[in-house]
Amino acid sequence: MTKFFEEIGKASLLTFWAIFLLIKNPPKLKHFISQLSYVAAETTPVVVITSLFSGGVIALQTYSTFHRFNAEFLIGAVVTISMGRELAPVLTSLMVVARVGSAITASIGTMRITQQIDALEVMAINPISFLVTPRIFATTLGVPMLTVIADIASVFGGWFVATKLFGVNEYLYWQKMIDLTEFYDFLGGLYKAFFFGLIIGAVSCYYGFYTSGGTKGVGRATTSSVVTSSMLILISDYFLTALIF
Repeated sequence: MTKFFEEIGKASLLTFWAIFLLIKNPPKLKHFISQLSYVAAETTPVVVITSLFSGGVIALQTYSTFHRFNAEFLIGAVVTISMGRELAPVLTSLMVVARVGSAITASIGTMRITQQIDALEVMAINPISFLVTPRIFATTLGVPMLTVIADIASVFGGWFVATKLFGVNEYLYWQKMIDLTEFYDFLGGLYKAFFFGLIIGAVSCYYGFYTSGGTKGVGRATTSSVVTSSMLILISDYFLTALIF
């Protein structure tokens, strides 16, 4: 139990220190742009494909039930609200964990075991400001951006399945979606995405920064990072949902 609280304390201190350095002594802009490009731009195809088929699956699953009550035109609203409130931020965050979080841990962990972080300290470069701050900033900002893309992609996925495969009236699909969906539904999902991005960046950087045990240690740290981030996202999702909605 003592070890558990010690790890939480170290991770919290690393995160707060990285945020403090973002304000006091921010790294060069090119570092932020480079990390944001890796987190958001290069992950966009994965998120689009995942969300497109997720929206299609929701439409596929709900059509048979709504068809019994002649309410197929409500599929668009169901897809939009489901993805906007819940599935888009969660699925996007899990995709970012799998693709970006593991890479962040492996990259920083490799620098730790090859003593590159020690070399930065010798050159009077703060390794937290140079390595951790840009990555936490990129994930915190990048995940909400990807969530917006996921929301849009899921709507078109549901639209294709509902209107093109099942013949739902296209006008009613869009009109009922507009009538029943509120901006608050998307805003709640963006709040979640913001916290999920912070969790991904903080956990990934922590496991990478404190990697030990050589190359095997990098593998263990990467696995622990992905598992911990995924669990924290799903756990915090419940509490954020209870708080927001």
